[in-house]
Amino acid sequence: MGRTFPVLAMCWLVVMFDGMDLNLYGAVMPHMMADKELGLTPSTAGTIGSWTTLGMLIGALAAGNLTDWAGRRPVVISCTVVFSAGSVLCAVSQGTGAFGFGRFIAGLGLGGVLPTCLAMVMEFAPAGRAAWTAGALMTSYHVGGMLATGLGLSLTSGADWRWVFWAGVVPAFVAVPLLLRHLPESPSVLLARGKREQADEVARRFGMERPAIDSAPAWGVRGRWDTVLLLFRASSRWATLLLWAASFCGLLLVYGVSTWLPQLMRAAGYGVSSSVSFLLVINAGGIAGMFLAGRAATRFGPVRVCSLWFVLTAAGSLLLSVRMPLMATYAVVALTGVWLFSAQVMVYAAVSALYPAGRRAAGLGWTTGVGRLGAVVGPMLGGAVMANGAHQWGFAAFAVAGLIGALTIAAVPLASGTRARGPDAEAPHQPELSAPPAATHRAR
Repeated sequence: MGRTFPVLAMCWLVVMFDGMDLNLYGAVMPHMMADKELGLTPSTAGTIGSWTTLGMLIGALAAGNLTDWAGRRPVVISCTVVFSAGSVLCAVSQGTGAFGFGRFIAGLGLGGVLPTCLAMVMEFAPAGRAAWTAGALMTSYHVGGMLATGLGLSLTSGADWRWVFWAGVVPAFVAVPLLLRHLPESPSVLLARGKREQADEVARRFGMERPAIDSAPAWGVRGRWDTVLLLFRASSRWATLLLWAASFCGLLLVYGVSTWLPQLMRAAGYGVSSSVSFLLVINAGGIAGMFLAGRAATRFGPVRVCSLWFVLTAAGSLLLSVRMPLMATYAVVALTGVWLFSAQVMVYAAVSALYPAGRRAAGLGWTTGVGRLGAVVGPMLGGAVMANGAHQWGFAAFAVAGLIGALTIAAVPLASGTRARGPDAEAPHQPELSAPPAATHRAR
C-alpha cells in the first residue's frame, strides 16, 4: 500500500469534501425551514434534494465519457471545481428556485467525483486489497458528513445557514492545488490513449504491474458503447441488472437517510440539536462500517457481506421507527450507520469481482450511474412522507429498500454462475463473487 498511498490520500481528500458538500443540505435543513424569507417547505425540500441527485446521475454518466478524451485526473479536478461553484450559488440564492439550481450544479460535480475516484483507487490498489481500499476511501465520505454536521450544529438561527454553504468553496482552494501536484493519471487510461511509455512509468512509480491491453478501457464513443453491450452478453446480463437494482436500493438508502434523518427524528419528538446530532452519529458509524466491511469482504466475499449488511440496515431502520430512550436511539443510529453506507460500497466491490479488467470501469460506471436513480428517489420519498405527516412510515420505506437490496445482491452469484454455459461465455474469467477478493484476483 505504501507506493499507492498518495493516490488513496488525494482521492480520500476530495471524497471527504464531496461528503461534506452532500451532507450540508441535510445538516442545515431544520434551520433553512426556520428561515421564513426562503420559504422552504417539506415538499420543496424533498424536490431540491432530488435535483441534487439528478445532477449526480448526469455527472456520473458524463464523467465516464469525459475520461475518454480528458483522462480521469482532469475529470476529478474539474468536478471538484464544479461542486464548489454550486455551493457558492446556494450561498447567494434568494429563493428556493435559485437554491435548487445551485444544488443541481453541485450535483453534477459530486456525481462525477465518486465513481472516478473509486475506479482510480481500485486500479492502484495492491492485489487482493480492492475491497479494503474502497472501504478506506469511503471513510472520507463520512468524515465529510461529520464536518457538515458540525457546521450545522454551529448554527444558532435560521438566517445563519448561508455561511455554511460558503464553506463549500474550500475544496476549490485546498484540494485542487494538491490534486494538480500529486494525483497521477490512470495507467489503463494512458494505455487506452496509446501512451504506453507514460503508462509504464506510472505503473513502475506506484509499484503496479505493467498494464495489459485487455485492462485498458475501450477508447472512443464506439469503443465505450461496445463495452456497455458486453455487460449484457448472455454470460452476465442478469447479474448486471441485479447489480444495478442493488445499487439503486443502496443509494436510495444513503441519500434518503442523509437528507431526511434530522427531520425524521425531529418529527419523532427529538429536539433540533439532537436531531442534527444523529447525522453526526450515523456518519461515525459509517466510518467504522467501512473498515469492518472491507475486512469481512476479504474473508467472506463482497456479496455475502453486502447482503447481510442490507438486512441489518433494514432492521435498524425499523427500530428507529419506535420511540426509545435517547441513548438507546443514539446506539441504534450508530449501528445502522455501520451497515447502511458500507452496504453500497460492497456493491461496488462485487462489480469489481464480476467483470474482467477491460469491462470493470464500464461496469462500475453504469452501476453507479443507474444507482443514482435511487439517489433521486430517496430524497423525494422522504419529502413525500414528511409532507403527508407520516414520518413513522419513512423508516419503514427505508427498511423495505434494504430488504430488496439484500435479495438482489444475493442473487448475483446465481445469475453469474450461468455465464460459462452461454454461447458467448468467456472461459478465462470465472468470477468468484462469494469468495474473498484476493482469491478472485489470483484467479485472473
